[in-house]
Amino acid sequence: MNQSIKKLLLISNSTNAGEEYLRYPLPEIDRFLGSVREAVFVPYAAVTFSYDEYERRVQERLGEAGIRIRSVHRASDPIEAIRTAPAVCVGGGNTFALAQKMQEQGLMEAICAAIDAGTPYFGWSAGSNVACPTISTTNDMPIVEPQSFAAIGAVGFQINPHYLDANPAGHAGETREQRILEYIEANPGRWVAGLREGCMLRLEAGRLELIGSRPMRLFRKGERPFEVQPGEDLGFLL
Repeated sequence: MNQSIKKLLLISNSTNAGEEYLRYPLPEIDRFLGSVREAVFVPYAAVTFSYDEYERRVQERLGEAGIRIRSVHRASDPIEAIRTAPAVCVGGGNTFALAQKMQEQGLMEAICAAIDAGTPYFGWSAGSNVACPTISTTNDMPIVEPQSFAAIGAVGFQINPHYLDANPAGHAGETREQRILEYIEANPGRWVAGLREGCMLRLEAGRLELIGSRPMRLFRKGERPFEVQPGEDLGFLL
């Protein structure tokens, strides 16, 4: 598929410390959508609160920019809702719960087809994970078992959202980097993007761009992990 038609905004996290929910990414979401003022929302990463509540929270924030969302959990035909969506939004939460429900409803394939047809896609945390080839670089516990780890595959690389450089004080377990090094050892040839909080990746007109005030850490077997800054060329990931 020609990458130039794809339009993606993949956000590391919904909320920066000390800020309101979805406050920091709202201006970029608004710019990304342009004249599109409606999106179908996928709430299935919610576990400890209802899909109705998730829809309400997201609508409350996006409504400030005049964006209306319709949650797919209310649709009688979820695949048709995605097929006809002006834009698709996938929220964060538990990636395994999200993948399980999306696979049950055939939404991975439906969203992939929509993206390939030019439908804008944006998501945060788990919503960024499922845009990748697999969900294998999530940070979440596998609280449920999806059919597989296969995801939408809108991009050819993996994202590790909420990427941290070190462990909390007093914790002697593996760092995030060590976990990713395990992944690339088992999956040679695939890039992993350690996307720090407050940052996002935008793919538009065939150009992949890092947005935010912090660098992104990149991993691939056979190469030393390295940092890229906002504005640097990321075409090699595509």
